[in-house]
Amino acid sequence: MDLDALFLSRLQFAFTIAYHIIFPSFTIGLAAYLAVLEGMWLKTRDETFKTLYLFWIKIFAISFGMGVVTGVVMSYQFGTNWSEFIRVTGGVIGPLLAYEVLTAFFLEASFLGVMLFGWKKVGEKLHFAATCLVAFGTAVSAFWILAANSWMQTPQGFEIMADGRHVATSFMEVIFSPSFLPRLAHMLLAAFLTTALVVGAASAWRLLRQPNQRESRYGLVMAVGLIAVAAPLQVMAGHWSGEVTRHHQPSKLAAMEGYWETRADQPFHVIAIPSRETQSNHFALTIPGVGNLIQNAPRDEVIPGLDQLAPADQPPVWLVFWSFRVMIGLGLLMLALGLGGAWLAWRGRLSDRWFLRFAVALGPAGFVAVIAGWIVTEVGRQPWVVYGVLRTADAVSAVPTAAVMTSLITYIAVYAVVFTAGVLFIIRLIAEGPVKAAVDPIPSERAPGSALAAAPEEIPGDPS
Repeated sequence: MDLDALFLSRLQFAFTIAYHIIFPSFTIGLAAYLAVLEGMWLKTRDETFKTLYLFWIKIFAISFGMGVVTGVVMSYQFGTNWSEFIRVTGGVIGPLLAYEVLTAFFLEASFLGVMLFGWKKVGEKLHFAATCLVAFGTAVSAFWILAANSWMQTPQGFEIMADGRHVATSFMEVIFSPSFLPRLAHMLLAAFLTTALVVGAASAWRLLRQPNQRESRYGLVMAVGLIAVAAPLQVMAGHWSGEVTRHHQPSKLAAMEGYWETRADQPFHVIAIPSRETQSNHFALTIPGVGNLIQNAPRDEVIPGLDQLAPADQPPVWLVFWSFRVMIGLGLLMLALGLGGAWLAWRGRLSDRWFLRFAVALGPAGFVAVIAGWIVTEVGRQPWVVYGVLRTADAVSAVPTAAVMTSLITYIAVYAVVFTAGVLFIIRLIAEGPVKAAVDPIPSERAPGSALAAAPEEIPGDPS
């Protein structure tokens, strides 16, 4: 493996996107959770919901700010390391990214300040509307980013000009490419699961120490309920996405499943050690005859293997194969947590200590699964940056290797200090748990001495 500008540019983008995706995958779900909490408080006037809102909004503010900063760094790299990609595909990708700024980012920026600092300034309904609009804005942002990335996975609705530039002929086809809807559903459900796992882990952590804390009991019940619904839906969304991959990206599917041979009646490799050198699996624990069934394909349908591609045109099989299994394995654990927790709640045993420890252990699982899923998506597309149209090697900037190495080391050093400190601070806040606020004697009037009036000063910093 040569440490050339291409490899280092890919490594740099992989490093920054792995850091970045942690925060949107959390804030998308957390914003929706905050909207639910505030809505429940307005409906019931149960102070528990208000306390949970004031607690989680602090964590949302920090996470949102870090997500914005890491997103800017990624955009910066398009101009420095991938300028040829922008030159060629800017006529298609550029408008989609602009739409994201003009809709989602402006929506979030307009109402985020009201959400974070508007308790004393606006009425209850307007503040709730601001929270809902911020939550909606995070989902709209995911819509446009997934539209752009899905076009890179399954491109359509464009033509190639004489100078090599890609120009959109139908933006409806560009936006709604074949992989877009299943990937959007998959990502949004992943965000909700990531948030639910964190909320569940934080609540379980406090209940292990304070079994009677009302706020944590509410938080755990809400988290388990969401996981019990979202995890089965995620299985269906993942299967939907896999079917699209089978039809439109056969090389990625072959890498995900470790298929080296083109054949009908493919097996399912539970685990394997794929090798591009030998074009085979050194070892495999295999269930014969169920590969086609898992892919929802007739048993006599031929599923392409990697033997149809030259080694240089194959994705890095080992990384894709194992990342896929990490994602699937964690998904099954989430399914067990949700369905098992729902059964325990029905039996009145949700506070069993073994289950609380299980919930704490799965707290980071959503982040790991999201990163593993993006590895499958992006690495499985290689050696193409626009699948079947533009090779990654042809999209990199003509910059010296030393310059890319310097920027990569700089990013690693800055992220290691600044963002690790931010993540650790968030973890410390979560570990402390919600603190019972004083009851606002007249919540609707936002009295100066009330808990709601004091809340903005407790939020550390303006993430905008």
